[in-house]
Amino acid sequence: MIMGMENRIRVARGEQPADLVIKGASLVNVFSGEIYPIDIAVEDGRIAGLGSFESREIYDATGLYAAPGFIDAHIHLESSGLTAPEFARAVVPLGTTTVITDPHEIANVLGLDGIVYMIESSQGLPLNILHMLPSCVPATEMETSGAVLEAKDLAPLLQDQRVLGIAEMMNYPGVLARDPQVLAKISLAQGRIIDGHAPGLSGRDLCAYIGTGIRSDHECTGLQEAVEKLRLGMHVLIREGSVAKNLKALLPAVTSTNSHRFGLVSDDRYPTDLLEEGHMNGLLRKAVGLGLPPVTAIQMVTINPATFYSLTDLGAVGPGYRADIVLLENLREFRVVSVFKDGQLVARDGRLLIDLPPAPHVSRSTFNIRWDRFKGFQIPAAGAGQNIARVIEVVPDQVVTREVILPLTVRDGVAVADPGRDLVKLAVVERHKGTGNVGLGFVRGLGLRAGAIASSVAHDSHNVVVAGTNDPDMLLAVKTVEQQGGGHVVVKDGALMASVPLPIAGLLSDLPLERVSRLMSETLAAAHALGSPLPNPFMTMSFLALPVIPTLKLTDRGLVDVERSSFVPLFVDE
Repeated sequence: MIMGMENRIRVARGEQPADLVIKGASLVNVFSGEIYPIDIAVEDGRIAGLGSFESREIYDATGLYAAPGFIDAHIHLESSGLTAPEFARAVVPLGTTTVITDPHEIANVLGLDGIVYMIESSQGLPLNILHMLPSCVPATEMETSGAVLEAKDLAPLLQDQRVLGIAEMMNYPGVLARDPQVLAKISLAQGRIIDGHAPGLSGRDLCAYIGTGIRSDHECTGLQEAVEKLRLGMHVLIREGSVAKNLKALLPAVTSTNSHRFGLVSDDRYPTDLLEEGHMNGLLRKAVGLGLPPVTAIQMVTINPATFYSLTDLGAVGPGYRADIVLLENLREFRVVSVFKDGQLVARDGRLLIDLPPAPHVSRSTFNIRWDRFKGFQIPAAGAGQNIARVIEVVPDQVVTREVILPLTVRDGVAVADPGRDLVKLAVVERHKGTGNVGLGFVRGLGLRAGAIASSVAHDSHNVVVAGTNDPDMLLAVKTVEQQGGGHVVVKDGALMASVPLPIAGLLSDLPLERVSRLMSETLAAAHALGSPLPNPFMTMSFLALPVIPTLKLTDRGLVDVERSSFVPLFVDE
């Protein structure tokens, strides 16, 4: 370390040539907010200086813009369906050089083993993968997860330098109720960052939540919500992912005086979207297209998250900072020409230039469905004239849902799906503990007119979620998910139409990015052929099982009124 520092001093003072000089680019200076032409000298993986320098190697960047490597400050890598090396292969050529992850998806399946797997998988990559420790395993007691992690279980992992703090505290009812286990996890942070997750929380309850030390939120969906959280000291992470798209609604909150308190994040990103729309470069393109100044947008994916998470050598192009540099064709489309990671050219023209280590192998099965306890998907009618029910209604481009009260269609004393009214049956089948639990309900907005779709990606406990127009196809879909060790499945008329196997914890593929993307495209096309108009019905369906985001959700234990944090019956009294 001292030798590298000495060499940077010599290079900065002109006493020896630099390892590399990037010449001719216009620098996007995230400190001053300026754009101006200047050369960048790199020594021993860090920036030695800006200006005129001799060097052993010159990279001609004439006509390009140089910006710091992009940072995604909140993402669940598991939602990409890719192992960490394949994720790096997807996003590094797009300019992303750092991601801050919350591995609570795999932790809810594999517990500490899942967190350790993700940390080990992130080694030796041209991508800084930093971790927040999952605070909610399980997210609530209203679902059955594969593991339970308490504060004492998480504490040893805080010694790892790649662990930054405590991940999104989704159990905001537990915070407000002063649950001892929840407060113990918050106390574990000891001055480190604690991320928040408080959709719709306001007023005194929001003050109480923030007062525990929680400092960020990525769940804002409305302008006033974002402004209130900003005024109370929260760092607002504007989410634009594969399902939840909040950028357009929230950007008006960003001004020249408060933009340093905002970031752009993806939260969840599917492989097809990574290939077709990009990663942080895609968010930048959208933000600038909506009127955000380019320099402000770049600050929101570089220096802003780096400052918030105390990443003191990331997020900027300046002396002493790690030489994570993105060269861009322009500041409109944000097409990435080249990417440098720690001073090494690692990607050019959309292609990674270096070999990556394989991800660690996971052989443990994560399926324990007790079919001998399975009672089927049949829902007996409540009685003549009494079949008015709570139905989950999908909200397009959001992870929140609505509760609507509708009459169900009844045949032979059984409540059934009615595709003509866009009402399909929804079920969550417990897969971890062999309980035999099956939560049953109905959903409007998936648009299925035939068949069934199922997935082992069902936030946050990741039981098997299935939606369908008939019980036999639903059963086949669930059994197919089990047989292939997890994944997404489309079934129609007793036949498998398409699938994406996810054998690593039922969440990740062991296949290359392009193969996963192709299978995903085929499976999405099959789901669309069943009638769903949603861009990604699997991602939408996965959030229908998440009982920490309003309003009505379904777990393996039943329907949950999230705002009341309680179970509610399917049928209602007239």
